[in-house]
Amino acid sequence: MHKANLAALPCSLARTLQIVGEWWTLLVLRDVCFGWNRFEEIHDHLGIARNILKARLDTLIEHGLVERRRYQSHPDRYEYLPTEKGRDLVPALLALVAWGDRWTAADGPPILFAHRPCGHDTVATVICSSCAAPLIRDDIDIRPGPLA
Repeated sequence: MHKANLAALPCSLARTLQIVGEWWTLLVLRDVCFGWNRFEEIHDHLGIARNILKARLDTLIEHGLVERRRYQSHPDRYEYLPTEKGRDLVPALLALVAWGDRWTAADGPPILFAHRPCGHDTVATVICSSCAAPLIRDDIDIRPGPLA
């Protein structure tokens, strides 16, 4: 089965999915961003096949979302740390979690997120960068960008 090259589409969502749209990739990135940084930790936490985990980590490294750093020699062992580019996806991950909590978690959210500076539990909310009003579909218009 031939996979489409989404990176060629004139769409930032498509180009993003070309990098993080594979099965498991967002879960691997979530784990790396929230402190599961060693291969075995990620493997044990997710229960993912080793070859799939290696492939997903390699993709994240190739695209600059994760860096691999040796923490032990003889034998060499590595940890995987989020880069600024990877950490910049955390709000999108939290928005997906918020959607999942609302639409797929009938018994309530399986985990809660606390905002460290204020100490309160929080749910990701996407807001307008100008007026801070929540962004909803009915209030959004689409127009060509500068490169269209």
